[in-house]
Amino acid sequence: MKLFHSLDLKLKSCLIALFGSAFLAFGLYHVHSFSGVTEGGVLGMTLLLDHWFHISPSVSGFIMNLACYAMGWKLLGRQFIAYSILSSASFSLSYRICEQFPPLWPQLADMPLAASLLGAVFVGVGAGLCVRIGGAPGGDDALAMSLSHVTHIKIQWIYLLSDFAVLVLSLSYIPLNRMVYSILTVLLSGQIIGFVQTAGTHPVENMELDRFHTVLPVSNVPTREQ
Repeated sequence: MKLFHSLDLKLKSCLIALFGSAFLAFGLYHVHSFSGVTEGGVLGMTLLLDHWFHISPSVSGFIMNLACYAMGWKLLGRQFIAYSILSSASFSLSYRICEQFPPLWPQLADMPLAASLLGAVFVGVGAGLCVRIGGAPGGDDALAMSLSHVTHIKIQWIYLLSDFAVLVLSLSYIPLNRMVYSILTVLLSGQIIGFVQTAGTHPVENMELDRFHTVLPVSNVPTREQ
């Protein structure tokens, strides 16, 4: 309890983070991992490592996220890191549980458009709930902020380049004609995350939409105009 108070963590926010990351893990396993439709960023890298090296996203995702948080903890703040680590741990545990069962919709392998739309909903809603309470289930934000701070490249370009790099690497196992569906799910999930994060709320003072979906504190962070 002392840790909760020292970091100003709220029980309701923690429960939302746990549910959102579990929802995200459910969708990534039952939709993306069997359909040949991938994501960008850390999520896409976990699927890539799973395909080529059989490393479970529950393991690779948690390790990559922690590495990204370690790089950006000074910029992100303790509360953001705390919620993010909680979300990442919940994602890993939930994905591990999902792996104990067969996929619910194996037919999605032959329905890439449906897979891209359904996958975007799971990623968008799951990650959006985590972002809404002030955390992030993936380490993309920490990595992008750190690289932007060091290189002075605008943060939206860092996001774009990282997503593009992961999608290009994913061509090593995903046919080119299916990559368009992956691009579609990346774009849609970003819009859904932004909607979930802001739905029913007033604009938050001193906050900015740094990516096409992720809200982070502005202080000490490069903005779009810089």
